[in-house]
Amino acid sequence: MKQERPSMDAWLQEAKAHANAGKIGMYLTHCGVVRASAKAAVRQGAADTRSVVGMHFSYDAEKLEQVLAQTRQHQGIYYVKAWLNEGELQVGDEIMCVLIGGDIRPNVVDALQYLVGRIKDECVEETEVYG
Repeated sequence: MKQERPSMDAWLQEAKAHANAGKIGMYLTHCGVVRASAKAAVRQGAADTRSVVGMHFSYDAEKLEQVLAQTRQHQGIYYVKAWLNEGELQVGDEIMCVLIGGDIRPNVVDALQYLVGRIKDECVEETEVYG
């Protein structure tokens, strides 16, 4: 069942009150949404794809927790949180939100790319629905 996206403002307040907040010099967020252009068109340049009208989306919560724990082990990373949606999503609906806090920009950017990549590759099942 599709869920309501959490408040990033509330997440940032929580992160800034965390025990590790004094070590954090940068927070990055990622909010992925269902887009109308098909993955094949965006990633492989396929010109013959139809528009996306929705997506079937689910995830493995246990695998997600493992990936979050592994991300927390990255150099300079002191805060990691993620939320993933589920169900029948429409164009514009949020797929996931991620917040990472760390010491310096290179560490935080690398950890964000690592985390989102692992989530997309290992934790989720997404099937585009075409119009």
